[in-house]
Amino acid sequence: MKALLFAAGLGTRLKEHTQDKPKALVCLAGKPLLQHAIEYLKSFGISDITINVFHFAEQVISFIEENHSFDVNIHISDEREQLLDTGGGLKKAGTFLKGSDTILIYNVDVISNLDLNVLLHYHQQQNALATLVVRSRETSRYLMFDNDLQLTGWKNFSNGETLISRFDSFEKSQPMAFSGIHLIQPKLLDLITEEGKFSIMDLYLRLAKTQRIHAFVDTSGIWMDLGKPDQLQAAEMFFRDKGSGL
Repeated sequence: MKALLFAAGLGTRLKEHTQDKPKALVCLAGKPLLQHAIEYLKSFGISDITINVFHFAEQVISFIEENHSFDVNIHISDEREQLLDTGGGLKKAGTFLKGSDTILIYNVDVISNLDLNVLLHYHQQQNALATLVVRSRETSRYLMFDNDLQLTGWKNFSNGETLISRFDSFEKSQPMAFSGIHLIQPKLLDLITEEGKFSIMDLYLRLAKTQRIHAFVDTSGIWMDLGKPDQLQAAEMFFRDKGSGL
């Protein structure tokens, strides 16, 4: 596997931590989130990692250089000219991702102990173009999947807004919350027709009309989204109680 780490976000929900540094360098249990993510990927043998940067990009680049790229091959996808959102970020990073390897996409503010080898095996078994890791958890916006775990659409349950990919099965679909972890086949890069700044979810919803965009239901014990101060505080308490490591 190759990997793309989304690390370019402004971190506005963590503004008390990100006024002088990027979200990727906010610390958890004494280590920046970026280091947690890289070490997690390395533990599964991933040695080719692309990281997109925008907010305080030079700090991220310096941190990687100071740590000798953590003894893996790291590429920087520089978005300082324009922040491209997740879809545009994937398209720009495609230069580094092309080839035959399956591509793991991972949000830098996610902490997980999901076994990526199990995820990869499942993705290959399903012969999916993309596999989106989902969990059963409370949120307002959900991806919708049919009984075969094919993506059929998206729904915001707080205001009723919906985006439908497959009208024949959407109404009978089940809502699942996206976890910020996904696998794609490299051929997906050639199917991106969108330009500029766009969401990767809009891309998946378009492709799901004709392509196999599948769900992997994650029931592993640890998953945390650290996008908000209270979430970061809860994670600090978890690591303090548990000790270092997952």
